[in-house]
Amino acid sequence: MKKLFSNYNFEFDKNERKLLKTFCGQVLKQVSGDSKFFAEEKAFNSIINKLNNSDETIKLTKDEKIRLTHQLKSNIDFIKKQMNKGWFFKKWLYKSLYNQYNNLLEKHFRD
Repeated sequence: MKKLFSNYNFEFDKNERKLLKTFCGQVLKQVSGDSKFFAEEKAFNSIINKLNNSDETIKLTKDEKIRLTHQLKSNIDFIKKQMNKGWFFKKWLYKSLYNQYNNLLEKHFRD
């Protein structure tokens, strides 16, 4: 059964905030300047502004949460493919990043 109301309030610790700021900054670098990605740019700018505030609870909109979750899932899939294709050193480099993103997704953004 589908939930009628969803809670988009999140409480991130210091490391999760830093990871999300870095992730959102990377997404903005990729989509900035392209008019097709205006909505993504607006959503991720808003997320970064909310993460920079010193509030403990971060209130995301439904659109921001959906876009962030989708980008995290896509990034995790890409990192997993790169780990499977690579040799030992490449797997070793990607493993911690993969674990951080996966833990963040599992802890906060799984429905």
